Amino acid sequence: MAAVTVRSAAAEPWAGTGTAMGPWDEAGTGTGAEAAVWGGPGSAALHRDWTREAVSTGTTIMAVEFDGGVVIGADSRTTTGSYVANRVTDKLTAVHHRIFCCRSGSAADTQAVADAVAYQLAFHSIELEEPPRVRTAACLFQQSCYRYREELSAGIIVAGWDRRRGGQVYVVPMGVRGAHGGMLLRQPFAVGGSGSSYIYGFVDAAFRRGMSREECEEFTARALSLAMARDGSSGGVIRLAAITEAGVERRVLAGPELPGGDGGPAL
Repeated sequence: MAAVTVRSAAAEPWAGTGTAMGPWDEAGTGTGAEAAVWGGPGSAALHRDWTREAVSTGTTIMAVEFDGGVVIGADSRTTTGSYVANRVTDKLTAVHHRIFCCRSGSAADTQAVADAVAYQLAFHSIELEEPPRVRTAACLFQQSCYRYREELSAGIIVAGWDRRRGGQVYVVPMGVRGAHGGMLLRQPFAVGGSGSSYIYGFVDAAFRRGMSREECEEFTARALSLAMARDGSSGGVIRLAAITEAGVERRVLAGPELPGGDGGPAL
């Protein structure tokens, strides 16, 4: 095989042109027609304006009911296009003392809807002189997402505990701009976000009715870890919360604490 001459990048800085591209002759000189005219990626590709990209919580969110409460969880990655804008976002948002929402979709849209629902629930609680019901919060999310369905990109899981029905999980599916929305479902467990499509098989096989709180936490953490290992828009740490009559207990799993021991699942 003929020797190929390698030029030192330090001695001759690349100017974005020349015949350094293949195919190559026996002397190692590039002979490709494109090589002589290509000027490199250009400033538009090298200096992309990420501030103009939509901030998205392209994500994996999850909630599971157990006897006495619910367990909710989410990853923590927020993206603008393919750029990770925030590695440790908190996507578990409290709208009342024992009612939370898990947010997926546009970060700005979901934050605005959650703030509006929290505001309405606060006044509702004052009028009733008692804590609001989880279903009431879910209906408020449903109404907001449907009313502004042309402008919003939001997928919400509402979960919490109240005295009337105990732990509950409700789903308001993603309503992409221009699409129909307004659905509201109660389910024993729910997953959402871009990473959810990778774990439907796992959650269907692993879920069992009547699981304890500890089993629900392990189930949620394992599912989120699997999604984070496969979905480019999910990552960071896992945030978990258990909501019961006694209150809310939150945990963060990072690095070696994630199922699999190394920041991802054992394959």
